[in-house]
Amino acid sequence: MAAPVLTFAQINAVLRGSIDMHLHFGPDPIIPRRIDALSAALEAQQAGMRAIVLKSHSFPTAPSAYAARQAAPDIEVIGSLCLDEDVGGLNVHAIETSAKLGAKVVWLPTFSAANSIQKAAKRQGRVVKSKGIRVLDQEGRLVPEAVAVVQAIKDHDLVLATGHLDPAETFAIMDECERVGQKKVVITHPLEQTAGEKLLSLDQIVALGNRGAMIELCMLSCCPAHNANLSLISPGVIVEAIEAVGPARCVLGTDLGVAWNPPPTEGMRMFISVLLRHGIREEDVRRMAQVNAARLLGLDA
Repeated sequence: MAAPVLTFAQINAVLRGSIDMHLHFGPDPIIPRRIDALSAALEAQQAGMRAIVLKSHSFPTAPSAYAARQAAPDIEVIGSLCLDEDVGGLNVHAIETSAKLGAKVVWLPTFSAANSIQKAAKRQGRVVKSKGIRVLDQEGRLVPEAVAVVQAIKDHDLVLATGHLDPAETFAIMDECERVGQKKVVITHPLEQTAGEKLLSLDQIVALGNRGAMIELCMLSCCPAHNANLSLISPGVIVEAIEAVGPARCVLGTDLGVAWNPPPTEGMRMFISVLLRHGIREEDVRRMAQVNAARLLGLDA
């Protein structure tokens, strides 16, 4: 079946009101970035987007979000926190401080996750210098710090994103979320091979969705310029995941902001176009791009 012909106006109509659950900005101590928080907010506001979530692997982004909102008052600019070594790892105090500053999303370890460090070192042919952070002990039980982190996220009504954990860690975290009643769970770009993490299988992704988690799908997953040494995925893989999980359990993010890729707002426009062109119904794209994320972030409260 031929792909539908789309107009720029049709794509922009879906872009308006959309939410990017995952974008990066500069300055950044690890990766050169294309855009700063203010420019990202202004571009998203001009496109009529409803909200963006600022992410950094290295520092809490709530202060950057606050500053950007002063110049872009017609869009929600939302701060977040990654529990990497830069902020003390599985640090309940960092969660409490970010929550008081207005952050709404907490990522479990990303670049500091043991899984991510080991995979990146293997891919780059270098020796691992840091063992990284694991949320499981040698017996496969959640470490006390991880249990405390899940409880703190629930207590502050935040979104828990699983970061770059491996599948066993991800399922253990899901078990703990169910035990304490943490409902807002996002499985961080499980299809994306660029972050170095061990990938979840489609069956595992479906299982997590059936248990109430939201599955994050990112435009970066199919951006060929991200890293020529990595095997990126085709849009068809994303479509397959949507069809398997169902649009009611998916949210969209770009994961963009790196210097050699499109800026996040343009990336979201591209992502919407890709999904529509590959046969995902407009109402389902709207649900993933607008409705589901708004509920997670409490924007409809």
